Amino acid sequence: MSEEVVAFFKALADANRLKIVGLLAQQPYSVEELAALLNLKASTVSHHLAKLSQAGLVSAKADSYYNVYQLDEKALESKSRNVFSQENLAASVMDVDADAYDNKVIADYSNKDGSLKTIPAQRKKLEAILRHVVKAFEPGKRYSEKQVNEMLAKYHEDTASLRRELVGYGLMRREGGGGDYWRER
Repeated sequence: MSEEVVAFFKALADANRLKIVGLLAQQPYSVEELAALLNLKASTVSHHLAKLSQAGLVSAKADSYYNVYQLDEKALESKSRNVFSQENLAASVMDVDADAYDNKVIADYSNKDGSLKTIPAQRKKLEAILRHVVKAFEPGKRYSEKQVNEMLAKYHEDTASLRRELVGYGLMRREGGGGDYWRER
């Protein structure tokens, strides 16, 4: 995940900083004014403003003895658009193993020889097992019911249930009663 995205969320991950952003969206304020409005110490408000400033969301300008802070609305809008762009959202999960759930279910339900201890009753777990089992079949190649049963027997003795579920979940196709079976993808 990009450092900019993390910094943006960290800057806004505090209720008082969100209140400060809300107040600054209405008008510029000094540290003392914000402290009085939020019932906080000026040093605490300065700390929050520093975090928001580091993220590029607020800026300060000198006004006699005080610094007056204002929200950079364009920066907020731009950063929000950037953070929630399709690119950044996709990049945020690049290091996530998309097969982790399937792998865990397969490990939980498999014996050392690769056969199944049992066929899961829970739908999500059954789908994970079926996605694993269907890999034994070549996409586009046609198999007789006998061939399918022989291949499925390596996984579990209830070949009829596995066969029916593979077809039911659309992982395999069937032509005619007892006819050809094939994996499309």
